[in-house]
Amino acid sequence: MLAKTESVALVGTEARLVEVEVDVAGVGIPAFRMVGLPAKSVTEAEQRVRSGLESSSERWPPTRITANLAPGALRKEGAHFDLAIAVGTVAADDRLPGESLEGWLFIGEIALDGSIRSVRGVLAAALACRRLGRRGLLCPAANASEAAIVDGIEVIPVSTLREAFGFLRRTWSPPEVRSEEGLVRSDWEDLSEVKGQAEAKKALEVAAAGGHNLLLIGPPGTGKTMLARRLPSILPEMSPEEAIEVTSIYSVAGMLPEPASLMRTRPLRAPHHHVSMAGLIGGGSGLAHPGEVSLANRGVLFLDEIPLFRNDVLESLRAPLEDGSVRIARSAGVVSYPARFSLIASMNPCPCGFAEDPTRRCKCTGLQLHHYRTKLSGPLLDRFDIQTRMPRPSRKDLMGAPTGESSAVVRARVERARNLQSERYGGAITNASCSHRSLLQSLQMTSDAKALLNEAVDGQSLSGRGVVRVMRLARTLADLRSHEPVVDEDLADALTFRFSGSREGRAA
Repeated sequence: MLAKTESVALVGTEARLVEVEVDVAGVGIPAFRMVGLPAKSVTEAEQRVRSGLESSSERWPPTRITANLAPGALRKEGAHFDLAIAVGTVAADDRLPGESLEGWLFIGEIALDGSIRSVRGVLAAALACRRLGRRGLLCPAANASEAAIVDGIEVIPVSTLREAFGFLRRTWSPPEVRSEEGLVRSDWEDLSEVKGQAEAKKALEVAAAGGHNLLLIGPPGTGKTMLARRLPSILPEMSPEEAIEVTSIYSVAGMLPEPASLMRTRPLRAPHHHVSMAGLIGGGSGLAHPGEVSLANRGVLFLDEIPLFRNDVLESLRAPLEDGSVRIARSAGVVSYPARFSLIASMNPCPCGFAEDPTRRCKCTGLQLHHYRTKLSGPLLDRFDIQTRMPRPSRKDLMGAPTGESSAVVRARVERARNLQSERYGGAITNASCSHRSLLQSLQMTSDAKALLNEAVDGQSLSGRGVVRVMRLARTLADLRSHEPVVDEDLADALTFRFSGSREGRAA
């Protein structure tokens, strides 16, 4: 007898429908075979399902069993197909009514004692369930609150196979499931705690308002890391669409906090400088897993002491910074992950760190300085809209009371500017979200600002990308100041922010 159930295969953050066909032959030598391009984690389902059924007082059919995962061209990975295979096996053995399976998606890993373990990607499965018009989702009870984030579907939490079969036979009623909205993180360090560094604080505000990339340069102990880690405290709360997108990535990566809930705080990711390219961009065996750039989606990626990172790892950032996504090709298929983030990086002016410190003497040789300063290629530096030098704070700044604005005050200005830009460009703000065409069509500049830009193109040797990024930076400054046309003051400050971190810019 043949029975059909439905599950999903995870491809990036998308869940694609998989039809699980199970045929239990009436005769033949007892054997189990699975087809449909399954990975090893899927083919091992036989042992888990067999032991789980027997532990749940359900018979494993002593005959030839064939399970087909369709479509056959799509590679399947993960143990979450166990529940669909188990239900299909019992239904094919004529111990479940066929109509009870209609309209349901099944996802869950089966333990040998018949309990159902949590799995990755339940939120993506719930979104697919709604998109496909299915009635609902049977999933592990540990993932139920995650699935309940999606409106318009029924979520059936099951802790054991007994409960799953009891629901399908209408002898067991599931408990009510409530989604966990999640809390906005409020324990970020406050911007007012940073003493001095008024220019760097302003640069941080501009970066937050426009989703610009920021490079902080200064001797050790000037507050580069301290300042960068306070950027999330001035970023606005994510919209519902952004929150679901970010939560889906963390669900697929298996990194949702317990209990699983909707992530509402923008992520801050700070990988160590020994991170591999697969760890930063994404990768791994089979279908690639999300990397740090995707885990930082809609938030901040902070690279502390950026010259210490491998050159090939740094250069791999260039495409995600432009495209807002990562496309990873493997023999198993092509996976795409969103990667719309703001890049914040810090570095010392030299290997020893004291090249520009008036209180310490630099001991680096000319060759060491050359190698250190050329670790960041020109194309990568060109993608930093703001480059800011952070001098050592004075004794007055260090010993005096904090005098800067709080994160709440700065965040209010950032939110106002982001709302203006969101209305203008029709979406969230990142370097990748604003196309060159939409910027040029919406940007209004005074004649003085245009003249200053023309001078900068020749004087600063701006690239085409540099011109667009300076214009975006000037537009952000104008929005913070509530200017509708960009004036020469906005453009002059944009040029200062872009070149103040370079030796050439300071000399000019």
